[in-house]
Amino acid sequence: MSAELASSLLFNLWNMKEPLIRKNNDYPVATTSVEEDGLQQQQGRSESLWMVYLSTFVAVCGSYVFGCCAGYSSPTQDAIREDLSLSLAEYSMFGSILTFGAMIGAITSGSLADLLGRKGVMRLSSAFCAAGWIAIYFAEGAVALDIGRLATGYGMGVFSYVVPVFISEIAPKNLRGALATLNQVMICGGVSVSFIIGTFLTWRAIALTGLVPCGILLIGLFFIPESPRWLAKRGHEKEFEVALQKLRGKDANIAEEAAEIMEYIETLDRLPKVKMLDLFNRRYLRSVIIGVGLMVAQQFGGINGVCFYLSNIFQSAGFSPSVGTITYAILQVVVTLLITQVIDRAGRKPLLLASGSGLVLACLITGLSFYLKVNELALDYVPVMAVTGILLYIGSFSAGMGAVPWVIMSEIFPINIKGAAGGLATLVNWFGAWAVSYTFNFLMSWSSYGTFLVYAGINALAIVFVIMVVPETKGRTLEQIQAAING
Repeated sequence: MSAELASSLLFNLWNMKEPLIRKNNDYPVATTSVEEDGLQQQQGRSESLWMVYLSTFVAVCGSYVFGCCAGYSSPTQDAIREDLSLSLAEYSMFGSILTFGAMIGAITSGSLADLLGRKGVMRLSSAFCAAGWIAIYFAEGAVALDIGRLATGYGMGVFSYVVPVFISEIAPKNLRGALATLNQVMICGGVSVSFIIGTFLTWRAIALTGLVPCGILLIGLFFIPESPRWLAKRGHEKEFEVALQKLRGKDANIAEEAAEIMEYIETLDRLPKVKMLDLFNRRYLRSVIIGVGLMVAQQFGGINGVCFYLSNIFQSAGFSPSVGTITYAILQVVVTLLITQVIDRAGRKPLLLASGSGLVLACLITGLSFYLKVNELALDYVPVMAVTGILLYIGSFSAGMGAVPWVIMSEIFPINIKGAAGGLATLVNWFGAWAVSYTFNFLMSWSSYGTFLVYAGINALAIVFVIMVVPETKGRTLEQIQAAING
């Protein structure tokens, strides 16, 4: 401390008639105290963030498994059919049974997560996926392949619900959106890695690589706490406080947050036990409409039709399928990573609106390219327009409609209905994925440009739904969000 500063400090202390720390921080010692407090708070935040980040990393290993399962069938189709002498119908069953397994997982995910805990159900899902990969590796015929694929599909369906829910329940409100978006980042990463390694690994070796994230998840779960909100809901008050303290740092004051969570849990406990039909009561109807509506908007806008038949779309437009697919994989991961940086600043609703607008424009451009091709007009521009439309579609979807519905779904349901309502929303999502992928070829046979005009109309309706119904949730605790929606 300089002599001038020390002299000033002594003078102020001698003539002090007010408390040492004033609101306007006039005194040098007050500034020093504020700086020390800020440093202590920063250190506390760093410590708490370490455990939150570790817990998130472990959880999103499940998302990566999800991506590996989803991306497995595309690069392995020719090799599996040749090695095991499968017919096209048998391989189509192998590819599509994944979705049925995911729907079963979605139906049971909420109740299992409420019964076994978020960590317990992630262990179960990881075990199903590991068993499925092993069955696929040792398969010598269609039956073993289908059993393995069904098991990985079940794990996928459960992961798609429990991972975003777990992250939303452990994360501080200012980081919740960004961390929950990592779920979608890792799904995209798993799909992209499967596409890449499928170019040089055998189909059995690719199945073995799926065991790696399963193992990391199973081991990592021993080192992270359970969801504090689930512990509170189950009446484990001591474990609840220990888990919350670990997540917020050993020196953090958790009294206010703990009291808010417990007060909200106690309020919910006074309500009767919720059954599936109770979700449509007036008290919960708005949150159910928001959650299910966003899943409908996400899937029926055409994403799975576009992704599953990406190569065919590029080929139909006269563009290189391999170049288009690689560009798609890279763009999807990069855009989703960028969204993690802005979702807690820009908000959920603006991202959904921007994403929906981009999807409408992309569908119109793609539809126009197919219209020109069918009518043999401006054929030199058709490939460029088709690629521009598809890449804009993928980029727009990744910028909001891909990740944000899962983030909002994990935020809006009160914990007493989270299992039933979250399971319903996840089931609707997987049903939509199956319906769009099943009908896409039929629609394209009916009218290639008409298909994308239909998707443009659905995405336009999604924009209206977001404007009219979906609330902004950034910067608020889960209890504040749920009270506002269901109050």
